Formats: sequence, C-alpha cells, structure tokens
Amino acid sequence: MTAPTEVKVPDIGSFDDVPIIEVHVNPGDKVNAEDPLVTLESDKATMDVPAPASGSVAEVLVKVGDTVSEGSPILLLQPGDGAVTTPPSLVEQQEPPPAAARAPVAAPASPAAPPAAPGGAPPGMHAGPSVRRMARELGIDLAEVGATGPKGRITKQDLLAFMKGPAAAPAAAPAAAGTGIPEIPAQDFSKFGPVETKPLSRIKKVSGPFLHRSWLNVPHVTHHDEADITELDRYRKELDTAAKGEKDPYRVTLLAFLVKACVAALKKFPEFNSSLAPEKDSLILKGYYNIGIAVDTPDGLVVPVVKDADRKGIIELSREFGSISAKARDGKLAPGDMQGGTFTISSLGGIGGTGFTPIVNAPEVAILGVVRSAMKPVWNGTEFVPRNILPLAVSYDHRVIDGALAARFTRHLCHLLEDDRRLLL
Repeated sequence: MTAPTEVKVPDIGSFDDVPIIEVHVNPGDKVNAEDPLVTLESDKATMDVPAPASGSVAEVLVKVGDTVSEGSPILLLQPGDGAVTTPPSLVEQQEPPPAAARAPVAAPASPAAPPAAPGGAPPGMHAGPSVRRMARELGIDLAEVGATGPKGRITKQDLLAFMKGPAAAPAAAPAAAGTGIPEIPAQDFSKFGPVETKPLSRIKKVSGPFLHRSWLNVPHVTHHDEADITELDRYRKELDTAAKGEKDPYRVTLLAFLVKACVAALKKFPEFNSSLAPEKDSLILKGYYNIGIAVDTPDGLVVPVVKDADRKGIIELSREFGSISAKARDGKLAPGDMQGGTFTISSLGGIGGTGFTPIVNAPEVAILGVVRSAMKPVWNGTEFVPRNILPLAVSYDHRVIDGALAARFTRHLCHLLEDDRRLLL
C-alpha cells in the first residue's frame, strides 16, 4: 500500500499563524480533490484548504484553535478513490432529519465558551461554510443566532442551541467603536409584509467592513473626464478578431489598454502609485506597478492583482485577464492573488451606466472607474462627426492628491487612450 501523503497549508499570501476555525474531516473519511479539509480565518479573509487529490484521511494532525502558516502539515491523506457521491452535510452527519429532530435536540456543551448573547448579530459576526450550509438546511436566520465563537463567530453549537427555542428579539447594535456614528435602529420588517432573510456571501462579509473602513478614513473626491477611443477601439477589434483565430483563443478587451494607459500615467504622476505612511506625515512611493482589477462574481466583487503590469504587453495582459477571471468566478483565487496592488481599475463597461464614484481601495490612494463607451456627435471645427466616447472617473484620497493634480492625471490618461501609439512610448 502506498504510504500516506502529508497535506500542508498551501500559499496563503503573507499571513502567518492563522487560526483554524473548522476541521471538515475525520480519520477514515473519503474526500475528492478540491474538497475542503479545514477552514482558516485571518484578519482579512476566511479561506478553505482543499484536498490536493482524492483519497481517504489517514490522520488529522490539527484541531480547531490551532494556528498554522504556509507549509504547516494538517493531515495525512492515503491516495485512492474519493467519495463516490457528495459527502453528507454536517446536519446529516451529526443530527437526525431536521423536521423530526428540532424539538428534542439538546445542545452539546460548549466548553470554555460564554453563554450565547441574546439579540441580533453583532458587527463583525462570521460563520464558516459548513455552519452556513447547516443554517440553510435548518431554515435558521443567522442574524438571530447568538455567537459564542472567537471574534464573534457562529459555531455549530450556537445553531443547535438556537434550535432549543426562540431567540430573544433582535436588539439594536451598538455604535461602531471610535466612529461616533450611531447604528441604524433595527426594525421588524415582517410587520409590513412578507420578508426573506438571505445571509451575505463570505466575500461580502469580508469586503463590507473593509469598504466601510476606507469610506470613513479616506476623504474621497472623484474627478470625471471623457476619452475619445474611436481609433483605439478600432485597433482593439482588429486584435480581438485575430486572437479568436489563434490555436489557444483569447479575448482582447479595452481593459488591457486601460492597464497600459494607467501604468504610463502612474509613472508620470507617481503620487497616484503611493500610500500614505501610518504616521500620516509622508508618502511611500512604490517602484512597481501592480494593478488591481475588480471582477464581478456570483458571490460578490473580488479584486485580483495583475503583478508587474509595466512589463506586460496587450496580448499577455489579455491572456492573463481570461485566466484570472475564470479563477475568480470559480472561487479559485488564492490570497496572494489579491495582495500587493498599487492602483485599482473598476470597470462596469460590460454592464452599462453613465458614471459612478468608486471607493478608494485603501491603502492605495486612487482608483479608476470606467463605464460603457457611447457614440456621440463631436464638433471637429466644421461639422459634427460620430466619435466613441469613454467616460472615466478617478476617485482619490484628498490628503495625498489635490484637485489640480487629479485633473492633470485624468486628462493625461485620456490623452494616452486617444492614440494607441502613445501607449508604446
């Protein structure tokens, strides 16, 4: 028999000593490749460690509460056939059918955990994938469950305790610490008509506090301008047509040209490729150009980062966009794929709109928002001619960038996009 393989924590970016919040397998369990083995939670994200191959679990080397880093062993996996069907849910593994079991179920003791706090979900509350699945199967609204886990995390024991009886009415959450901003009072919307409570996706739970923090800490200003991309888009379509005929076809979208233009503008205006020092008395100017690309997924917005964008051409960028978009939609992005950005592009051109105000992706100091271009009549001195006009919106941190600098940066960006030859300089 082949010796068991040691499964280790893969690349999780720059995180160290990340706590394990859930262990999804036991010795003897069969797993398929990509099945979650354990769930980790850093200060910024919750992430699953997947099985590298199918087989059976020989030994689990960690437990809930242990801290791990990249390369830490978590279990021994005996290579072989995986699970024939989808593994049963935690509810099916641990409890009788929900309809028959709700009344008599007793909550197991939760050692070293304080009693569940009554009321609604406090700010910062989290729940792992298996807990969310268990809540869905039991029809439990997570907002009504008291959390006893670390950092306000809802555990399986909290769900089972909730099943014993109705929870107390939700209470208004306290004001956010240090902001002085009162919370919006809780309301019982069911008094006015039918309602449905749908838990936020993990991405939205993680990104929500981050966006809130950026909005509260960064004095946002947005500058708007328009670029005439008639000639650029004609050239883009030629490249896209040729790319579709390649042996390994790909798409050439406007995004690749936007990245090249942004890199050129960042080199001319280095303040936009910086971060404010923690002491707020100096700028950290970055000599590298990593461009974050906001990608829409079924679970919410993620921002993978194109590293060293200044060293890549239109074709290489186009191929990379196809790869990272697929990984984002499939939930395969690693933490390292979303770190190290210096400037972000948020493009809604594939959806529509005439303009919007993107939130700066702090600690970056600026972000470019792009919507769909439109044909407009433009006066050329003798007559009106149809031109393809692209609206741009640059939001920036006013502590670092003033209005005049923002106007010059955005106009230079438009200048670059209005003649694709300028992107080669």
